[in-house]
Amino acid sequence: MLEQVAVQLLNGLVNGMILALVASGLTLIFGIMDVVNFAHGELYMLGAYVGTTTLAVTGSFWLALVGAAVAIFWLGVAVQIVALRPLLGRDPLTTILATFGVSLVLQNYALWQYGPVARRIPEPVAGHFRLFYLDYPWYRVIVAALAAAVLAALWLFLAHATWGVWIRAVTQDRVMAAAMGIPVPRVHTVVFGLGAAMAGASGCLSGPLVGVDQTLGLGIILRAFIVVVVGGMGNLLGSVLAAVFISLLEALASLWVSPAQAVIVSFVLLIVTLLARPTGLFVPTPK
Repeated sequence: MLEQVAVQLLNGLVNGMILALVASGLTLIFGIMDVVNFAHGELYMLGAYVGTTTLAVTGSFWLALVGAAVAIFWLGVAVQIVALRPLLGRDPLTTILATFGVSLVLQNYALWQYGPVARRIPEPVAGHFRLFYLDYPWYRVIVAALAAAVLAALWLFLAHATWGVWIRAVTQDRVMAAAMGIPVPRVHTVVFGLGAAMAGASGCLSGPLVGVDQTLGLGIILRAFIVVVVGGMGNLLGSVLAAVFISLLEALASLWVSPAQAVIVSFVLLIVTLLARPTGLFVPTPK
């Protein structure tokens, strides 16, 4: 039993880091722009498809990963400029409807462009190591390490880079930031692009673990929204902690029930959070 728990904890950590990468992009967009991005799952899905295309052309998974992040970054920039920038400052319902419409467009584009047959990205690292009673793939451990590295790089960017300082200033007070000469519209565009790039990179990283089809984003976006609420809306660190916490709970629950039923744990946690602490479980209590 202890061996099974250890294996499931490792699985939960790996899945949690992928989920944290997706949810962090969603949190970053909401924290800066107050936009609930329903198209985030489709950006994740398109990142996986761009990865399959780039891999077929170059033969390198790592080039495919970079290509997915760059391509989805520019797609996010285009979506923000065309669909969201004209709506900023209006009723939040309009941006929700706009991103929902964008998600439908991207999903049907993927169906038209790539077809209904699921694709799979081969694992770039095929080795395994012995973990108790099974051979555990090295690639899953590498995925967790890469996701942690990307999140650390994002934290360093926000803490020390000029654009990072601007982003934090806009988060605190966009009117004062604009008065101080910070280009708020460009900050919004860059933030949306960064969030999209994180989703695209996550999709490519997940490609070897799951089948890639046009519905890939539907499952991840629901879990990402749960993470954002549990971690605290706009709280980047809270989203990372909530993603790992929720994934660990689901992994442990799957020891007694099926993985499909274990997902219920995250919904129960969401309901408890909304009832007991609506600001989020990982938001510090004001003194």
